Amino acid sequence: MRRVAAGRARAALTGLLDPLVLAGRTAPSRVLFGPHETNLGRGRALSERHVAYYARRAAGGCGVVVTETASVHGSDWPYERAPLAADCGPGWADVVAACRPHGALVLASLGHTGAQGSSGHAQTALWAPSAVPDVVTREVPVAMEQPEIDALVAGSAAGARIAVGAGVDGVEVDAGPRSLLRQFASGLTNHRADGYGADRLRLLREVLAAVRAELGPGRALALRLSCDEEAPWAGITPDLAVGHVRELAPLVDLLVVVRGSGPAPSAYRPDGHTAPGFNTDLTRSVRAAAGGTPVVLQGSVVDVAAAQRALDDGVADAVEMTRAQIADAELVRRARAGVRVRPCTLCNQACQVRDVRNPLVSCVADPSDEGALAAGAGRRVTVVGGGPAGLEAARVLASAGAEVRLVERTGRLGGALRLVAALPGRARFADLADWLAGEVARLGVRVELGTTAEGGDVVATGAHRPPGGSAADVLAGAELPPGPVVVHDPVGGPVGVGVAELLAAAGREVTLVTPDAVVGERLGGDLAPAGARLARAGVRRETSSRLRSAGGGVAVLADRWTGEERTVPCAVVVDAGPGLPGDVPPGVPAAGDVVAPRTVLEAVLEGRRAARALLAAPPR
Repeated sequence: MRRVAAGRARAALTGLLDPLVLAGRTAPSRVLFGPHETNLGRGRALSERHVAYYARRAAGGCGVVVTETASVHGSDWPYERAPLAADCGPGWADVVAACRPHGALVLASLGHTGAQGSSGHAQTALWAPSAVPDVVTREVPVAMEQPEIDALVAGSAAGARIAVGAGVDGVEVDAGPRSLLRQFASGLTNHRADGYGADRLRLLREVLAAVRAELGPGRALALRLSCDEEAPWAGITPDLAVGHVRELAPLVDLLVVVRGSGPAPSAYRPDGHTAPGFNTDLTRSVRAAAGGTPVVLQGSVVDVAAAQRALDDGVADAVEMTRAQIADAELVRRARAGVRVRPCTLCNQACQVRDVRNPLVSCVADPSDEGALAAGAGRRVTVVGGGPAGLEAARVLASAGAEVRLVERTGRLGGALRLVAALPGRARFADLADWLAGEVARLGVRVELGTTAEGGDVVATGAHRPPGGSAADVLAGAELPPGPVVVHDPVGGPVGVGVAELLAAAGREVTLVTPDAVVGERLGGDLAPAGARLARAGVRRETSSRLRSAGGGVAVLADRWTGEERTVPCAVVVDAGPGLPGDVPPGVPAAGDVVAPRTVLEAVLEGRRAARALLAAPPR
């Protein structure tokens, strides 16, 4: 029966899993792994960790691997570990050698971030078409003169030449949301009075021509093109983009349609607050203007069925599934086998790593943890706790051959994942809970719900919280007393903001109190959108504030810097702070909130590490 179902799934997915021919070279599927920051580099070169990272996706069936965008000129140093094309030749060659046995095509991404880069590393002025302050950093760049323009074109050609020497199957030119080429193409940032202002696509055409000359016949030229800057007062709109595509599509072999700009950076890879596949209509209109050049749908495409529908509906010729393949490197292979794919939660918690701390690219569903598993055959193991940490520990132990018993005191697996899924924009965390539960069932783990256990071989029993008044209670469906609500958020993550949104949507008067200068300080790319959502919902935001007391219908707040006190209406306080860690017997591997307040990423990673530690230890 299972083989029949798998066969039907394969038949339904033939379009997505069919080969894609680019410049005479054949990719094994129509799934792309797009360029993104990884912080895996050594200096400004691609490292052996890059090679392993891309090879894993190629082995998983990815059709086209596009490497992390390399700067074509030394004036561009957008983040500390950003690749530089001049240093990438050996790394590109190693990536090609690692991916080629699996059939995946490798494209080297080339670009320059211009005014959206950073002057902190090179300590030189940023390049731009015009001296327009960047909307985020407020830094004023230098307007490029002809020598700088010539250097950019020459650097693009040199980068392509190095890539060809490394054996790549082609090059992708970046004219996306963070690109200097987009800045030249846009009325937002190009105020020039010369030929590059009268014809804003001129520089892009010159770069494409220079790169094409270096590629020669038989290698693909791709273009990542922002087709909506979400700034209709002066920027590139979908209507303008159609004209751009008619002009540019004949010059390339593949066109990747993206959205975003300086004023709208989160439009490129937004989190779960934006519906998956949000670029569908934009891509459909662009493809109609592309004159037969293959077009790629990009934009939170994280489900195999949705990707297939895009091909069936004529939206695109291929689909970029970058975050989906960060979550599951074997996505295409699993799709071919009719096996459920590990879900992407669209949280952006660990996969968007342009950060001064240089975190390595990772995923809450599949956090980095290198090394082979020790054999677990013959071991009998009890895991206590059925949240994300316990489920991952049980999954890893069972996959190593251990006989696993999983004990959960509630009546349902998933733990904190189910609570997180109740937050706005976080519903896909329930998919991760379901996937983990499905995996432990598939692997034969004996699950005992509504059961407590003394001790255990792995302890993942979660945090302790005092009853009543916590964000966890609200997310679990607890009723609050009537009247104004104060949400106290000492963490600055998604929980405080999300609970405030939920309560405001339910008609409550809500004040969000935080010691930080802005609400949701740890939200990353969702910071500005979250502020906008709270403002639209009518949530009062009290920043740089400490909650001193509550009672008598008011809460007393103190300014973080001056200590000056003020009051806000308050009938009930909801605490969005972390829970307290639990007690773990000495020497027993533990994971998740029982150790310390953890994110989902940390809980899953610690569950995996606890399982590995147990497998590596002598049997007791």
